[in-house]
Amino acid sequence: MYETQYHRPTSLSEAASLLSGGADAKYLAGGMTLIPTMKQRLAAPSDLVDLRHVAELKTGISVSGRSVTIGGGTTHAEIAAHEGIEAIAPGFHYLASVIGDPAVRHMGTIGGSVANFDPAADYPAALLAMGATIHTNTSTYSADEFFLGMFETALDDGEIVTGVSFEAPDASGYEKFRNPASRYAMCGVFAARRGGEARIGVTGAGQGGAFRWTEAESVLSANFDPSAVDALSVTTDNMLSDLHGSAAYRANLVKVVTKRAVKKALGQG
Repeated sequence: MYETQYHRPTSLSEAASLLSGGADAKYLAGGMTLIPTMKQRLAAPSDLVDLRHVAELKTGISVSGRSVTIGGGTTHAEIAAHEGIEAIAPGFHYLASVIGDPAVRHMGTIGGSVANFDPAADYPAALLAMGATIHTNTSTYSADEFFLGMFETALDDGEIVTGVSFEAPDASGYEKFRNPASRYAMCGVFAARRGGEARIGVTGAGQGGAFRWTEAESVLSANFDPSAVDALSVTTDNMLSDLHGSAAYRANLVKVVTKRAVKKALGQG
């Protein structure tokens, strides 16, 4: 039997204090990763600091023009149900609607997902493609500087993701090739176009987690059409390889799924 102390703070300062006071304390947001990991005895934190009742994380969703701000405690279901986001960032709105299953979407939060940076998490691809900003209780980071590697971010010990913000692109689309059992992305691609610039965020395929496919961005900036990536190929060097798909399989998926995401961004999907 593993002993774990449960804490229910109501402020960010209280949460940070509780975390620093535990021998091996962990923040609990939606619990979609941490709780299953604990059940499998792969993690045994001394303390759980539950963030679900911290009012500073429950700021909801704000849409002003094309500027979007989302509180860290906002659930995937709340994003998927928001008509304001659907109107200006349909790709992001759709992305939230295909995370996990209904239970996951109603418990999991954007802050928890971003902080955890699972290699198959959906949000990081979108945040990279849209040039989003990640806000914490002590700092702000661009998406490009925040996501460092598999399960590795720029967060310091005790730092909490309080929200994300972004300017909605002119066009956006998300396509996800799902593992049929887990619904995790074996490859997910978020395509965004703003003016003459295209950005492509890829998740589920890379060894280091989500990344930008810069070669595709270059050709799509010149011609934002699925056919623009036909001549490109993806190296297998940094692709994931497991029982669900080889590195070569995932490298091919990146190209295929990118074309589908661009097609959706053009309103053709």
